[in-house]
Amino acid sequence: MELTDPLRRTDPTAEPWQTSIAAGRLAQLASPSLSRRSLFKAAGLGAIATVVPLSGCSASGAGGGVTTIRFEETKVEVVGYFGKLVADFNQQQSGVQVTHDSTSSLIAQFVRGTPPDLDCDNYNLTTSLFVARGVLTDLADLPEAKLIDPNVQALVDQYGSYRGQTSVLPYSITAAGVVYNTDLFEQHGVQVPTTWSQMIEACETFKSKGVTPIYSTFKDPWTIQQGLFDYISGGVVNVADFYQQLKAQGTAAGPGSPVNFQSTFKPAVAKILQLAEYSNPDAASRTYADGNTAFANGKAAMYMQGPWAIGEIAKANPQAKVGTFALPATDNPADTRVRVNLDLALWIPTSTTKKEAATRFLSYLMQPDVMNTYNADNLAFSPVKNAPAVKDQRIAGLEPYVRAARFYQGAGTYMPNVIPLGNYLQGMVLMKDGDATLRSLDSDWHRLAKRSV
Repeated sequence: MELTDPLRRTDPTAEPWQTSIAAGRLAQLASPSLSRRSLFKAAGLGAIATVVPLSGCSASGAGGGVTTIRFEETKVEVVGYFGKLVADFNQQQSGVQVTHDSTSSLIAQFVRGTPPDLDCDNYNLTTSLFVARGVLTDLADLPEAKLIDPNVQALVDQYGSYRGQTSVLPYSITAAGVVYNTDLFEQHGVQVPTTWSQMIEACETFKSKGVTPIYSTFKDPWTIQQGLFDYISGGVVNVADFYQQLKAQGTAAGPGSPVNFQSTFKPAVAKILQLAEYSNPDAASRTYADGNTAFANGKAAMYMQGPWAIGEIAKANPQAKVGTFALPATDNPADTRVRVNLDLALWIPTSTTKKEAATRFLSYLMQPDVMNTYNADNLAFSPVKNAPAVKDQRIAGLEPYVRAARFYQGAGTYMPNVIPLGNYLQGMVLMKDGDATLRSLDSDWHRLAKRSV
């Protein structure tokens, strides 16, 4: 099993097309107050409103023959996996033939007016712009939509929505917590912490035994963002509500506004800096790849990474014994939640003339045995109601939180790319100055809100 290749991606939680210039420009403009015309004009996508029709219809081949559809899925680690699913589907029936596009840029295709008939990719802030602009088909009436746990489906709307439609169907949830070395925990008599005080106590115990409590890789800013920042913030702050209120303030948001980063995130930042002190001394020069190798070889007790790192750890040391727990950020266990993201989701552009065929393949992919098997094979959680229990013990510690909807999308995932959050956080942990970082975030958000009017 392979979840990521750190040599080909700076951030394995991001899809390849997210790093394109166009994606970055769209992400910079992700504001609910931004008009449709302003969005596309500023992003250089002025033609999209006329190139991409806002109504779709189904179509079949001439004389009722074979209909060929283009299915886009660009998650590098599972291209081969979906290639086999495409081949199986094509072999099972003759009415629809699917071609698998694993290299295109979704944004570029929308610009050209040639989006795929069906897409299966990471759902995030950038992708949500397609939802908010109404260029995706409403799938609410499909039987498959009714399979999805409403708590998981609600994650889609936290980034954007359009007239109450269900334009995106979750396919795979990844949950991230603290990866830990089970042998070191057992050897030193440390229990999995369920409160913040117990977490600090565990770090002190390992430190007193000459074991590095947490292996950190501060040279790669994204690892701080998705790890320490997202994990602790999610346990202290109601992330979705915060950003909803922040955006509702419009141009008034910023330093001194009723809802701001300085006041809301100050308690979380204090704990981030406290926990960062238990990192390896050379954390400033260590990368994600370094971290995977070091942790695999028992160089630390804990590692702030998601399931994408577990595959890399297993490759570096197949004998490594690891588990994952949700990071407690307060002394009330009821506050503990896990960071999740919709690692894969399905949507159909309204412009396709082959909606019926695209829906047929979507239905195949969302058969419970197909979807649940994919998630089991890839250290992920299925989004359906009454999903089968997780069998892989490396992520089993997160399952109770996922099933009880005690989860959140990371605070960093709501941040437009124009605000260099990762770089700010890198400076924060190295300089130990949280106030400066929060002031910068408030100022940057205010400037962005003014430019988005």
